[in-house]
Amino acid sequence: MTSPQARRPVVAANWKMNTGPDDGAALARAVAAESLPFAQVDVVLCPPATGLAAVVAAVQGTPVAVGAQHVFWEESGAYTGEISVPMLEGLATYAVAGHSERRQLFGETDLDVQRKTLAILSGGLTPIVAVGESLDQRDAGETLGVLRSQVTRVFEALTPAETAACVIAYEPVWAIGTGRNATPEQAQEAIGWIRDIVAAVQGLQAAELVRIQYGGSVSPENCQELLCRDGIDGALVGGASLDAGKFAAIVQAAAP
Repeated sequence: MTSPQARRPVVAANWKMNTGPDDGAALARAVAAESLPFAQVDVVLCPPATGLAAVVAAVQGTPVAVGAQHVFWEESGAYTGEISVPMLEGLATYAVAGHSERRQLFGETDLDVQRKTLAILSGGLTPIVAVGESLDQRDAGETLGVLRSQVTRVFEALTPAETAACVIAYEPVWAIGTGRNATPEQAQEAIGWIRDIVAAVQGLQAAELVRIQYGGSVSPENCQELLCRDGIDGALVGGASLDAGKFAAIVQAAAP
């Protein structure tokens, strides 16, 4: 059995629809130049698709990894505007699936997220699978049920080994880009529920191995209190990741 201490924290920057190739490369270089605990924390930058090549070039030779914000589950075909996992060869080692903005704004379903996760894994990339409840769902006491539905739908299609290779990002929708983060107690409770759900679906060993991040208005001001909690294995960072110094402070806080 793997102890929680054996899970290596991962801090990923989701730049969303910000930065072009040039300023993305400059930001990536600034992050790589920070004094970061690379021996203890995996650091991932997820720029827009148009900046992937520039960011990869900017961090070449450093421990910084690069991820895609979005993929489609088919390998090729008549899917105008979509990006498949094979198209990311040499450009990404991680890919996000199920971010709440994709679910809310673009109608992505739990089944879509499952398909994307399978495609990411089959392409040899590490999925960052985002799950989380809305404010109405939390206020109605439905958080556990929502998480059970989202997590089960994705991970029932995987093997225990595939599950263990994933990263899960718990993102309460009401805390994304609002400046209102979940309390450390709320984040730890929800992440504990997610781990229990994974255990029920894929077994205790997979649940012990899978890394679960917190995401939702993570900042230098709140990261220490959040990331020191048992069971929280890093962060998926939005707005604060657009500033190298702020992002570096969050990475530092994730170090064991």
